[in-house]
Amino acid sequence: MVLNAIWLIFFFGAFIACFVQWIAFGDSGIFNKTILSAFDMSKTAFEISIGLTGILSLWLGIMKIGEKAGAIQVLAKIVQPLFTRLFPEIPKDHPVIGTMLMNISANMLGLDNAATPMGLQAMKQLQELNPNEDKSVASDSQILFLVLNASGLTLIPVSIMTYRAQMGAANPSDVFLPILLATFFSTIAGIIAISFFQKIKLKDPVTLLWLGGLCAGVIALLAYFSRLTAEALGTTSLFISGIVLFSVIVAFLGLAVYKKIRPYEAFIEGAKEGFHTAVMVIPYLIAILVGVAVFRASGAMDLVMNGISYLLNLFGIGNDVVPALPTAIMKPLSGGGARGMMIDAMKTFGADSFAGRLSSMFQGATDTTFYVLAVYFGSVGVRKTRHALTCCLISDLAGILSAITIAYLFFPPT
Repeated sequence: MVLNAIWLIFFFGAFIACFVQWIAFGDSGIFNKTILSAFDMSKTAFEISIGLTGILSLWLGIMKIGEKAGAIQVLAKIVQPLFTRLFPEIPKDHPVIGTMLMNISANMLGLDNAATPMGLQAMKQLQELNPNEDKSVASDSQILFLVLNASGLTLIPVSIMTYRAQMGAANPSDVFLPILLATFFSTIAGIIAISFFQKIKLKDPVTLLWLGGLCAGVIALLAYFSRLTAEALGTTSLFISGIVLFSVIVAFLGLAVYKKIRPYEAFIEGAKEGFHTAVMVIPYLIAILVGVAVFRASGAMDLVMNGISYLLNLFGIGNDVVPALPTAIMKPLSGGGARGMMIDAMKTFGADSFAGRLSSMFQGATDTTFYVLAVYFGSVGVRKTRHALTCCLISDLAGILSAITIAYLFFPPT
């Protein structure tokens, strides 16, 4: 529903902007220019989708190896002490813990399409455990699970790196560490917000050990990187990105060998899913990118951005952030829309520009809050969402502010 409204706004807004430019400025060619932009972007969207196939197939193949080798079960045992305290309504060793972890793991790897089916299954299982007499009222566990999804905790932003590769980034993984940091702060903010509403005891020794350890590690990482020169920062960031990504692949393969799983066959099975996923995304990507293209070509986008730039200047915020803001604004509403804005920013300003990198960070820092709320709660008939939206939006705001701060640290505009 929201995406339909946004898509119509793109076209109606573009048409009105074209009329204004024709009547007020005598630009009779603006209509043809806008149509040509739509044709050109539809071709670009198709090429991006086709180029997606290889990398998406690679990572879904690797994910399938990890899934069959039992990597999720290993992760479940590791996080069991923390989950027991964050989700007190869930019985120990309940199957929903594994389902939630599979969903969160897919989100952490940036595989949005793979995460949704597991998320819906987890929500169904949580609904069976819903202690409320009125099952249309969201339970505490459901709300926390939603906030963790909406915070977009991302370990390896596969999709974003794939799009950056397609848009000609010199090193598509240079945003890996910045996204990890931004999404971490988004998730922590969401958990803290939830703790106020649900009286979660964050002072519990085990919870403090987990969250405190993670926060200390991230702060130490930021402190270390803040002392590096621009050249050393880039080199170190790329090294960490490379070693983590390669280590994940080798760990999955090693676990498959240990469990006597046939990794090649598992990879092929997952790669086929990647191919189908890439094909499925073509119409959605074309639709949103064409909408963005006509909105930009008509001059409507410039008008909106000038207004935002004026407001930011009143608060002393530089204009470097403005070109990437459409991605941040769109992300809570639509993942596809935000993806389109991110690609448009990279196409317009360059994948390795400050705007191109920041838009990628916005895309990875949080998730589609309104989409997640509508789809996940709607799938189990929950209508009374209580404090879910408030906590999700707090998490979104923390992710956006963190992304901007970290972008200036890692990629200072020249």
